[in-house]
Amino acid sequence: MATGQKNVYVSGPGASVSAGPAPGMPAPVDLPQAYSELQQRFQRTTNALGSAAHDLKTPLAILNGYTELLQSEKLGPISERQREVLRDMQASGKRLEQFIQDFLTYSALETGGLKMQFAMGNINECLSEVCRLWSTRFQEKGLALYFLANDKLPEFEFDLPKIERVISNLLENSFKFVPQSGTVWLHAEPYMWERRATALPASAGERRRQVNSQPNSVKVSVSDTGPGIPAEFHQEVFDDFFRLPHNENQDGMGLGLAIVRRLVQGMGGKIWLESDLGAGCKFSFLIPFNPTSNPTGKAKSR
Repeated sequence: MATGQKNVYVSGPGASVSAGPAPGMPAPVDLPQAYSELQQRFQRTTNALGSAAHDLKTPLAILNGYTELLQSEKLGPISERQREVLRDMQASGKRLEQFIQDFLTYSALETGGLKMQFAMGNINECLSEVCRLWSTRFQEKGLALYFLANDKLPEFEFDLPKIERVISNLLENSFKFVPQSGTVWLHAEPYMWERRATALPASAGERRRQVNSQPNSVKVSVSDTGPGIPAEFHQEVFDDFFRLPHNENQDGMGLGLAIVRRLVQGMGGKIWLESDLGAGCKFSFLIPFNPTSNPTGKAKSR
């Protein structure tokens, strides 16, 4: 009876090696070319997604504009039922607008089309403004949002729109999952980020001076009283299009935290999650005060 060929690997003296690559898999000698083709295909797919998302912006803006026009009653009075329908249409339009913006940002980050623009600014004012924009939505859901400015934070160079996007995405994440009557805290503080150097210090004295130096970064945290995330997903939540197994029906495409990770890395920072199931989440990220001297300023995927 004929049998199909299989790959065989046996360790030890006289072991037989693989009889060949698995069906449909490239031979080892062809791997570089296959990898290059895969990269090109991914690039084309990413560009196509960005182009499609951009083409959707104009018709969506027109639909949203007509919705606002009808709500204003400039074209005539509307009933309460019609007003409710228009409110639902407006909410759906804004949600779709956010999806499109996520696709555009993701595409720009993947293709290198989103550049960082650093300028001197006040991080407290930036965080306060984002909280102001989100406060109404939090109140409507019955959530408490707290932010207290930290007067120890100096002014430094950062990309204001990118920081606002990072904080907004993190607040939106809490908004989705924190139950009614929950609480969200936004906190920022100076931080001494002792990054691993490329070369060893010349002396132990230099090492001690480095430990005792002034803060070189800001640490921003968003904490909440939500359901928490199991430890095995603490890294995966920052992956592209990732959703927790029990949240697969949740609105969104799984790009919010992936975009946050890329933006933070693009500003020379890093981000991480602290959480236990049933004990809320705490997302924290670091942004250096001097981004130009940071060797990891280019965004990259893990």
